[in-house]
Amino acid sequence: MEKLNYQDSVEQWGLWEIEIPGPSTGNPFIEQTVKAVISGENETKEIDGFYDGKGRYKIRFMPSFQGEYQFHVTSSFQKTAEGKFRVTEPSENNHGPVRVAGTWHFAYEDGTPYYSVGTTCYVWELQSDERIRETLDNLKAARFNKIRFCIFPKHYAYNFKDPRSFPYEGTPMDSSVLTEENFGTYTEESEGNRWDFHRFNPEHFRHIEECIVKLQKLGIEADIIVMHPYDRWGFSCMSREEDDLYWNYVVARFSAYRNVWWSLANEYDLMKHKTLEDWERYARILCEKDPYNHLRSIHNCHGFYDYNRPWITHCSIQRQEPYLSAEYVTKWRETYKKPVVLDEICYEGNLQFGWGNISGKELLRRFWEASCRGGYAGHGETLLDLTEEEKVLWWSHGGMLKGESWKRFGFLYDRLCETPGHGLAPYDLKWDCVCGVPETDWNKKVKSYYLIYYGFTCPVFKEFDFDDTTEFEIEVIDTWNMTIEKQGTGKGKFRVMLPGHEYMAIRLKAKE
Repeated sequence: MEKLNYQDSVEQWGLWEIEIPGPSTGNPFIEQTVKAVISGENETKEIDGFYDGKGRYKIRFMPSFQGEYQFHVTSSFQKTAEGKFRVTEPSENNHGPVRVAGTWHFAYEDGTPYYSVGTTCYVWELQSDERIRETLDNLKAARFNKIRFCIFPKHYAYNFKDPRSFPYEGTPMDSSVLTEENFGTYTEESEGNRWDFHRFNPEHFRHIEECIVKLQKLGIEADIIVMHPYDRWGFSCMSREEDDLYWNYVVARFSAYRNVWWSLANEYDLMKHKTLEDWERYARILCEKDPYNHLRSIHNCHGFYDYNRPWITHCSIQRQEPYLSAEYVTKWRETYKKPVVLDEICYEGNLQFGWGNISGKELLRRFWEASCRGGYAGHGETLLDLTEEEKVLWWSHGGMLKGESWKRFGFLYDRLCETPGHGLAPYDLKWDCVCGVPETDWNKKVKSYYLIYYGFTCPVFKEFDFDDTTEFEIEVIDTWNMTIEKQGTGKGKFRVMLPGHEYMAIRLKAKE
């Protein structure tokens, strides 16, 4: 085998890569294979490689342990090769991939709690370099730690332009014919597309990988949407063979990045060409080919997928009613016994669509409601400026955040991080409030910590009646104005004064 190009060392949970020269003639995507067995003292992984164009084949690996590793490479075109490399300590902000922790919550692999505060920008990475930089700056400012986005481009209202690249070799239909009046008549079966679904465009995937790395450096999880129905190019109606080729290629390329989550689809139930058997087959491919067991889910439009399926690690939910969403977190936690992530609960915006025109205050209310019920909510923004020639909306394109809710998620995140133990559980304190207590306290008669949220109600005071021995520090939290007012302590029966406006919370912390 010709000289191989690989790293001598990599940090724990980093990305180790080996590049192997090979044939570029014919169709290497389907005619050639490359694999490796990589072993350390505590793990052995069998890994598929992929063709990266121009006669280059690659294998990627994310080591879960420190120490020395050996690799053994086999391919369809050359002799076997062996070597070794060393895995060092992780860098300061590298906590490993996110896992499910304690049934309803998440933690990084090193045990650090992870509290999801996510957003949606469906095709932010397929925009211009300038807009991508702007998106990353705004993600950092908003302190989001998860973003949902697609591999395939998106066809929908306000999404008429072609992306910067396509995932396959070929040419797209003419997008200049699209208007606000006719875009809905163009579908995955539209004429004019000329694709070779057996030949990927490696540059498309390399660019997405660069964006995954940029997110990783900001501490943001990349919740990758592998399939979706909003299509004028034919990507949502490929054959079984073409789908499987795509899934294997995507998993081989992306799975070694520690900040990857898998979303099998956005609104899976709108993909009329796919059956339940198809989704289960994709899940099998994912479970078999992703050696790192990244988080997996599937997002709905009308009806939920069966989140009890063993391959699903957490619930990725779109609200099914226009008004109620976070209010159901308690029920969904008990039904599925998995983390509940409300990835789509309507967006802060002013669009003509009902899913894209709630206020920032209402979106923030849904976040706090979900959090106090032991779940996690997701943000989106669809604020339209009719004076702009180019309609740039965060929900799809990224760019500049224009709303009000995003400014306040960091404040919520800090309060979640202050939870004793790991994560909140819903607790029925009184009928007229939402209360979260530490999961570890749930079975105790008197808890060490109560986070009580009053949403759109406007009380001027609230009364409490606990036992006469536990003394609580009292804090009044204004979730919109992001202030915390200390009101001394209370024991037994006591009253807490409130300002008489919406979006207030009370936090009670048992004195040590």
